[in-house]
Amino acid sequence: MDNRTEVREFLSSRRARITPEQAGLTLFGGNRRVPGLRREEAAMLAGVSVDYYTRLERGNLSGVSESVLEALARGLQLDDAERDHLFDLARAANASSRARQGKAQKQRIRPSVQFMLDAITGAPAFVRNGRMDILASNRLGIALYSQLYAEPTRPANHSRFIFLNPQALDFYPDWDLAANNNVALLRTESGRNPYDKGLADLVGELSMRSEEFRVRWAAHNVRRHYSGNKVFRHPVVGEIELLFEALQLAEDPGLTFTVYPAEPGSKSEESLRLLASWAATEHVEEWAQPVGDRPTVK
Repeated sequence: MDNRTEVREFLSSRRARITPEQAGLTLFGGNRRVPGLRREEAAMLAGVSVDYYTRLERGNLSGVSESVLEALARGLQLDDAERDHLFDLARAANASSRARQGKAQKQRIRPSVQFMLDAITGAPAFVRNGRMDILASNRLGIALYSQLYAEPTRPANHSRFIFLNPQALDFYPDWDLAANNNVALLRTESGRNPYDKGLADLVGELSMRSEEFRVRWAAHNVRRHYSGNKVFRHPVVGEIELLFEALQLAEDPGLTFTVYPAEPGSKSEESLRLLASWAATEHVEEWAQPVGDRPTVK
């Protein structure tokens, strides 16, 4: 992905969403030809010259200091996720050519991580990478995402399911929220790893095949996604609301360990028990195997 283009579109989109009133600026009449702030207004809020700000918004973050990045973040009213994304874009702009051309390493799940997943028997749990591939899961995780595992592509991928599989519209009662969050996570990952060919290929595929994805990708929204709740409509147990906690694996950069517990005593906790019984009967662990080695997902 082209870093200068990413920087240009991100900064211009953040500037365009802020009105002068939101920025605390006084208007003195006249027609405004641009949405949001003018460049000179953004420069003033960031405490830099108009020429320097123009250079930044044209995509050139080479050599920019942390203090200037912090000033930009304040001036453009970036939230924590957007601030992190700006710093990621700056790191990419200043990376050596050797770092940019570094070979992607195959992501492997250490046995101890799989043991930890398997030890969690009362909640779905899985490990994913920044491309939203599910690289490992426990039995309940496979059962919850049985429709993802029904697809032939391995590893199972959240993004392809959400945007290319019509079943996702039923599986996610609030499909728009799921779609928005998914693209924001991919956009966040693109800032961290702009030279990830696998990510670029995924974005290219989804952009060609899904208008819904293209619109969201063009918005340049990013987010942190470490805790909260999710609602699913599972084909076997029906609607189920789960909490989630996502943890970065310190020994495995780029991998996230996520657990979906139900609130104790809730209807969803009973639904998870029902899902576990179904999963044991169906031997769902076999569904995560490569397509040629597994039975058909029911």
